[in-house]
Amino acid sequence: MTDAGRGKAPGSYAWGPESAFGLAVAVATIMVDQASKFWLLSGLDLSLHAPVAVLPYLDLVLTWNTGISYGLFPQQGPVGPWALLAFKIVAVAFLWAWLSRAQSRLTALALGLIVGGAVGNAVDRLHWPGVMDFVLLHAQIAGRNWRWYVFNLADVAIVAGVVGLLYESVQRGDAAKAP
Repeated sequence: MTDAGRGKAPGSYAWGPESAFGLAVAVATIMVDQASKFWLLSGLDLSLHAPVAVLPYLDLVLTWNTGISYGLFPQQGPVGPWALLAFKIVAVAFLWAWLSRAQSRLTALALGLIVGGAVGNAVDRLHWPGVMDFVLLHAQIAGRNWRWYVFNLADVAIVAGVVGLLYESVQRGDAAKAP
């Protein structure tokens, strides 16, 4: 009985029918993420000019996240950052295997965004003291100041990818299953 006969998506764990599209999305995500960070540090020199008010509810600030999502588990010293980098490598390998089994463009788009965001943030860890975060959403609600966590475009891509996977699994019911 073939893999297709068992309900498994055809393809290997290295390359599948939507892998090229997912790879293009991941590369584009990495490029946009890194270009934005480079411009904010070199062009705008955000380290000297922060905060920069963009909209009444959005500022550009500069923070270095040494942990994972939302600054959880901050890492200092020589071992912690490398452990986080190793974790990202394993996660990207898992997501790539999932992408290689994807049968729809939406799944490939979503996984490409997640992979690109993860790699974009991992690149930061290789040459900066942490992941560069710079978008701060804030508002004044009922007389209280409300601030969201500071994040970057790679984080936006990861969240958009997760939303895409959730949408596909709920609405269409045919999202590629994780390997």
